[in-house]
Amino acid sequence: MHKISISLAALLAAIATPVLAQTVAITNARILTVGPAGDIPQGTIVLQGGKIASVGANVSIPAGARIIDAKGGTVTPGFVAANTLLGAVEVRSLGDDLSVNNPDIGAAFDVQYALNPASTLIPVARLSGITRAIVTPSSAGAGENDFHADDGESADQYTAGSGGGSPSHALFAGQAAVIHLGEGADILMKPKVGMVVPFGDGGAHVAGGARGAEIVALKAAFRDVRDYMRNRAAYDRAGVRDLALSKNDLEALIPVVEGRMPIIASVHKVADIRAVLKFAREERVKVILNGAEEGWMAAAEIATAGVPVLVNPLSDRPESFQMLGSSLENAAKLHAAGVTLAIEGQGGAHRVRELRYNAGNAVAYGMPYHAALAAVTLNPARIFGVADKIGSLEPGKDADLVIWTADPFEPLSQATAVFIRGESQPMTSRQLELRDRYKTLGGAYPEGYSR
Repeated sequence: MHKISISLAALLAAIATPVLAQTVAITNARILTVGPAGDIPQGTIVLQGGKIASVGANVSIPAGARIIDAKGGTVTPGFVAANTLLGAVEVRSLGDDLSVNNPDIGAAFDVQYALNPASTLIPVARLSGITRAIVTPSSAGAGENDFHADDGESADQYTAGSGGGSPSHALFAGQAAVIHLGEGADILMKPKVGMVVPFGDGGAHVAGGARGAEIVALKAAFRDVRDYMRNRAAYDRAGVRDLALSKNDLEALIPVVEGRMPIIASVHKVADIRAVLKFAREERVKVILNGAEEGWMAAAEIATAGVPVLVNPLSDRPESFQMLGSSLENAAKLHAAGVTLAIEGQGGAHRVRELRYNAGNAVAYGMPYHAALAAVTLNPARIFGVADKIGSLEPGKDADLVIWTADPFEPLSQATAVFIRGESQPMTSRQLELRDRYKTLGGAYPEGYSR
C-alpha cells in the first residue's frame, strides 16, 4: 500500500508539473521590461517553473529549454486591464454577476464568488495581450452606468433598483478582484482589492438625489463601522444603537476605514473629484479615482494627494453635464502632473481587447510611450497590490508576457504568443474557431451535423 501511495503521488506530480515547470527561452527579441533592466534591443528571457528566471542581452540558456525565436519581435509584460467585467458577464441580455439589490448585501458583495473561467470573452482579451484583469462590480441603483461604458449603451444593462431613497447598502457596489486570464478552473488571483463606490450623479441617485446627501450618508456609514468595531460584543447582543448597515456590510467595510482596502470612486466632474479627495482626506481612507474625465483640471491636487486614476484616454465626448470638460489630452496632462495612471480598455468586456489601442491613442495625444506602457502593465499592478508578482519582466515574478510582431500599440501588430505564469496559452477564440469552421464551405460538415 505504501508503494502504491508513493507511485500515485509521483504520477500526480508528473501530471501537474510539466506545463508550469517547462523551461522556455525566448531569444532574438526586443524586450521592454518595464523594470530595472529597461529596454533591451536584442535579448533573451528565460522562463522556468512559471517564473521569470533571467532576462538580458547576454543570458545563458539552460540545457533542454524550449527555444522560441522571436525573430526581432517585441516582448512585453502581459497587460493588466483595470475596471473590467471579465468572468462576470457573457451576454448582457441574460444578466450578469456584477450588481446586487439586497438590503443586507452592499459592501459585502464580492465578485470573486461567481467568476466564470469558461467565459468566451477571456480568450478574446488574451489574444490582445491581456493576461490579468481587475473585475469591478457595478452599482445597483446608481441610475447610470458609472463603471462600464461600452459604446454608449444603456446603463440599464448593468444596473438595477430605483435609486432615489435607496437604503445605505446601495452606497457601495461591492468588492473588486484581480483575476488571471489563463486556462484552468480557478482564475482568481487576489480578492478584495477595492470597494467600489459611485460618486457624482450616480452617488447622488442612490443617496436620494443630491451629491451632498451621499457624502453625509457615507460619513454616517463610516461612523457606524467604527462604532461597530469598538462594540462588536454589544452589537451581537443588541446592546448598541441601531446601525444603518447590515453586519455583513459593517464587516466588509472594516478594511476600508482601517486604510487597508481602497475605495474605487467612480467620478467624472472636477467638482466631484475634489469632493472625493476631501472626503478621503477627512475620513483617512485610501481612494482610487475611476473615470476622472475632468481630472486634468485638478491634476496637481490629485498628484499631491497621491491618488491613482483609472482612465479611458478616448473618453472625450461630453456624454453628460458631468463630463463637459472631457479631453483626449486628459491622460497626458495627469501624467505630466505626476499622477499614477492605469489605462482602461474600451468598455469592460466585449471591447476590453482595445486596451492597447487606447494606450496608443494616449501616446498620440501627448503621453510618453513608456508611461503608457507602464499604465497597462506595472501601474495597475501597483495600484491593486500585486506588483510583487506581475507588471514587469523581472527575475522572480510570474512569467506573464507577450511576444508581438512589432510595436504592441500599433493596430496592425499581432501577438504571436502569450504566456501566463509560464504556460503558453492557446492563440484562438470562439470567433476564430467559427471563422475557421465556415471558411471553406465545400468541405465535410462539422461533428454533430448531418445533411
